[in-house]
Amino acid sequence: MKKIEAIIRLSRFERVRDALAAIDIRFFTMTEVKGFGLQKGEHLTYRGSSYDADYIPRLQLEIVCPGEQVEEIVATLIAAARTGEVGDGKILVVDVEQMTRIRTGETGIEAL
Repeated sequence: MKKIEAIIRLSRFERVRDALAAIDIRFFTMTEVKGFGLQKGEHLTYRGSSYDADYIPRLQLEIVCPGEQVEEIVATLIAAARTGEVGDGKILVVDVEQMTRIRTGETGIEAL
């Protein structure tokens, strides 16, 4: 099993969610995160005053899947999340040694 972690722009969430649903990925965890990268934060204007935010708001998606689905999921994430601008995000793929469903005690692929 693999765990895919994707950091994406907030504005791309609906597009990514719909693209994942189209390949039958309907379960994932989403977390609002803040980061700092090549964009060096955002320049905000509020009531005529300018502010520089030291962070960049993003969403982190976590998807656990069988290893054979990784390439399709990663390709889907790239196609749906890419704008071509700095700050589109990152995708990490890591091994999952064990997974257990708390309700039933099932482990491994059965726990998905």
